Amino acid sequence: MNRVDLQKLSNTRIREAQILFRAGEYSGAYYLAGYAVECALKACFAKGVQRYDFPDKGRSDRVFNHDFKALASLARVKDNLDADTKINPTFAACWAIVYKWSEESRYSLGLNKGDAEEILDAILRRKDGVLSWIKQRW
Repeated sequence: MNRVDLQKLSNTRIREAQILFRAGEYSGAYYLAGYAVECALKACFAKGVQRYDFPDKGRSDRVFNHDFKALASLARVKDNLDADTKINPTFAACWAIVYKWSEESRYSLGLNKGDAEEILDAILRRKDGVLSWIKQRW
């Protein structure tokens, strides 16, 4: 899997999340929305791996996780993220919502429309959304 694959996967998962949301499948929409962010952050990581370079094993092994804060650090976007969340409270609030996501949500059947709507809005917001911010860096 390479950077372009991860970008496509992120875009596909967010579209699928929107489809599930419209169909009333809120738990699935919530999970896939978060997964789209995970793939986008991993695309940022992949951008930092230069062609023909042998990546640092420790750093590349650590990218196989689901923790957005760790992924932002490994993708080398954390400093920008910290700076942007300090100056933009709306953007910071969007990230705070997204940080609540966990891969364990794939097992949750109790998520409701409000949960899914909240994370989708935080991710897809045109001006202050998480995904548009990540896409500027992937």
